[in-house]
Amino acid sequence: MRILVNGDDTYVATGGKDFDPKLPAIVFLHGAGMDHTVWALLARAFAHHGHAVLAPDFPGHGSSAGAPLTSIAALADWTAVLIDATGAKAARLVGHSMGSLVALEAAARHRGKITGLGLIATAATMRVSDDLLNAAKTNDHAAVDMIAIWGEGYRAMLGGSQAPGLWMLGGAERLLERALPGAIFADLSACNAYQDALSSAAKIDIPSIVIQGSRDLMTPAKGGKAVAAAIANCRLALIEGAGHMLMSERPDDVLAALRS
Repeated sequence: MRILVNGDDTYVATGGKDFDPKLPAIVFLHGAGMDHTVWALLARAFAHHGHAVLAPDFPGHGSSAGAPLTSIAALADWTAVLIDATGAKAARLVGHSMGSLVALEAAARHRGKITGLGLIATAATMRVSDDLLNAAKTNDHAAVDMIAIWGEGYRAMLGGSQAPGLWMLGGAERLLERALPGAIFADLSACNAYQDALSSAAKIDIPSIVIQGSRDLMTPAKGGKAVAAAIANCRLALIEGAGHMLMSERPDDVLAALRS
């Protein structure tokens, strides 16, 4: 569906079911340079099992208008406005990578509006290498290559997709190639600058889960463990052998963890 968020035309996937604000709402927040399509399997699973699903494209991403937002705080406030714009009174947030920081910050800033958190491939700090930032700044394809290669786990290099016929590494590259010029740099810069994860986590006591891959090269498991330890009511789910792109690598395991 399409809605206005802060005056911008915004695309929001709903998992194949019409959004019903009377149902428990769950919002899926994508990572840097990506869009709602990374949630295709999980969004559909929740939408067809009693939830109202929102999987938006952030401003300047996918099919959403507007310029990319340049800070995690701005994206967190935007997420709160999105929830209001749909008529939902509150929602659970599930975020991947950059989206996990957005979810964390939104829960700290908008207490009462957020009822639960699922933080996938998160970290207390998301330091971005200078080489990757510089490539993204100049819209060099090397940025796409680095994110895809570092992001996908070893199984993605050898096949192994749980969804038959999908090439995980190639799919990640094609998705990142669709990003508008400047979007990947804006996202990575926002992640690199964000230093409030642990202080925000300390303000949160809603039911939460941190889901990490044991072989994640971008946000190693120890970073997720630190975030989980800082949240009062949080569990940690470690998926053995998985890398950073958990929704494509191990969708069944992620779904089971979120449902638990």
